[in-house]
Formats: sequence, structure tokens, C-alpha cells
Amino acid sequence: MPIRLLVVDDHTLFRRGLIALLGAADDLTVVAEAGDAGEALRHVQAHAPDVVLLDNHLPGVHGVDALPQLLAHTSPPRVLMLTVSEDADDLAHALSRGASGYLLKTAEGDDLVDAIRRVHRGESVVSPEMTVKLVAAYRQATQAAQAPSTPEPLAAPEPVAAPADTDAPPNPLSKLSPRERDILRGIARGASNKEIARSLDIAETTVKIHVQHILRKLNLTSRVQAAVMASSDPDQT
Repeated sequence: MPIRLLVVDDHTLFRRGLIALLGAADDLTVVAEAGDAGEALRHVQAHAPDVVLLDNHLPGVHGVDALPQLLAHTSPPRVLMLTVSEDADDLAHALSRGASGYLLKTAEGDDLVDAIRRVHRGESVVSPEMTVKLVAAYRQATQAAQAPSTPEPLAAPEPVAAPADTDAPPNPLSKLSPRERDILRGIARGASNKEIARSLDIAETTVKIHVQHILRKLNLTSRVQAAVMASSDPDQT
């Protein structure tokens, strides 16, 4: 069965062009289109699409604000945000409210089709440009949580015995080959597979295979998770 899509965008020309583009894929079918959040909700109830392509800047209710209602359906769709907004707050709000992905409208057609398939499979997809901002937000939150607070003066502590030596937990990134580490650095920078392939002088299909191996070895499901893990390792950044 083809993946059933609902396209939500208030720009009619863009919406129609997008529908024509998606119609070229044999495993995708657009069952409805909408120009605002209210119309999108009615189509979700009437057509039960598998995936909703949702713009953020809609008239009236913004896309991220409509997410809870769209996902409250008996058989909720996966929602892939497709927007021009590169605002990190919009990204955070979309993901926190249940969106399965966040893609910029500058994405190539093949990348969009691939993202729809991945979201339908239950994966999370974020544009490479936005992955950088997501990693930066993660680092900032981590640093804020680890920042020492100013302690109040205390009496001299009682002497305690030194803790027994314990082995440090193994670094999961040690499972990766040198080439896989190179590709992981590219993912952490927000580079696309094409950009990574160009920088390493290898085929794009080779990069895709390495990315699959990286996710499997690290027990991850998305490039975003891999980028966040890489950001926590000083040897990878």
C-alpha cells in the first residue's frame, strides 16, 4: 500500500508543485491538501493519512500549535514539518509537541521523499542545517546543568577514605572504525550525505551504508541522536 499523505501549506502554487513532485513516487499518494490548520484537522479526521507534511507559518493557528490536535486522532498520523523557519525555538517546539521530523523547504526532492519514507517507518528526521542548532542547544543545556553553583561556606569536612579505583565505562564510539568516525564528525557538523561524500572523496551510497552501520553499532535510530552523542565526546568534536 502506498503511503497516504496530507499536504498542508497556505501557498497554493507551492502546495500544487509539491503534490506534483510527490506524485512521481510510486509508493506515495496525496489523499488531501489543506491551506490552514482547521482544514488540515478536518482532512485528518476524514482521510486518516499516514503522514502529514505541515508548514509552520499558516494563517491563524501556526503549524506547531496545531500539532496536539492533529495527533489526537484515533489513528494519529506521523507529522513531518516542512517549513522555511530555521528558528531553533520552532524546531524545539515542533519536536516537543510530537512532530516526527523537521525539514526545510530548501531540501532536494529526493531527500524529501526519503524523509517521508523514514518518518513513516517511525524514524526521526531533521534537516542537516537544523541538526547543528539542535546539537548546539543540547550542548548549552548540558553545560548549564553541569555549571557549578557557588557553595556556601562549610566547616572542614571529616577525612574520608579514598574511593576504590573503578574501571571507566567503555566509550560506545570505540566500536566505530576510523572511517565511521570521520562520517560521524560530518553528521555532527550538520553535513548531508552528499557533502560528507565530497569531503571524504567517496561515493554518496558509501556514506549511506556507513551511516546505517553507525546507527546500528551505537543502537540509535536517527542522525540527530548520532550527532548528539558525537557532541558529548571531545575526541569527535
